[in-house]
Amino acid sequence: MKLYKSLFMLMIATKLAGCGSHADLVADKSDEHLYTVAKQKLDEEDFDKAAEIFDEVDRQHPYSQWATKAQLMKGFAYYKAQKYPKAMASIETFIQLHPGHDDAPYAHYMRALCYYEQIFNVQRDQKMAEQAAKSLEEVYTRYPQSDYARDAKMKFELTMDHLAGKEMVVGRYYLKKDGHAAAANRFRTVVDYFKTTSHVPEALHRLVECYMAMGLEREAVETAAVLGHNFANSPWYADTYYLIKGVDMREKDASYMSLVDKIIGIKPQE
Repeated sequence: MKLYKSLFMLMIATKLAGCGSHADLVADKSDEHLYTVAKQKLDEEDFDKAAEIFDEVDRQHPYSQWATKAQLMKGFAYYKAQKYPKAMASIETFIQLHPGHDDAPYAHYMRALCYYEQIFNVQRDQKMAEQAAKSLEEVYTRYPQSDYARDAKMKFELTMDHLAGKEMVVGRYYLKKDGHAAAANRFRTVVDYFKTTSHVPEALHRLVECYMAMGLEREAVETAAVLGHNFANSPWYADTYYLIKGVDMREKDASYMSLVDKIIGIKPQE
């Protein structure tokens, strides 16, 4: 019994010692000291502890220059811990309180990354991807000369490709179920709103499929013209040629077999 009591007291003492050490770490310390300790915890990849101490900088010394830095660094620590809601809350506070700060471009970039890294696969809800696209676009349009603009633009394009991919998945589903009008709406969305993505050639081809299935021959021909004019070397162009003309271009050079010149004879719509 005495042994159990001794072990129990030892556990309590150890716990209290741990609490004391944390209190000693943050109590009555200068802003610079707290910031340095928090940065050390960040370097040690103890991200939760780093965020906690960065918060102490802001709480104990709210008007110091270190507190301003700590607000943003707390967000970064939570970002590294993959605690994105907490990270975004801290970053958003920094943006609202210091819109003209030299680190504002970085804060906007960090917020965009929090959205970007929560993008799920193409089968799932795309709200995070939509938010990521909006935030990334804001970074490179609002701060085009910043160190983050180039990477933000690249991630924006990848996000747009991801969103277009979602539209294609839904469109193919409707097409498989013979829901040609619903499928055409999805493919048209890709063509109209995701023009720079890799999905456009297939979307144009699928539109031709939908229009032909619905008996809209002229719409099919006009869409094929756009595909042939802009993506003459695409395999999707060859499939469309076969669909309309019954000639297999896949064994020929697609570059000289323009639907506009050889089949349709109408001016393509850009």
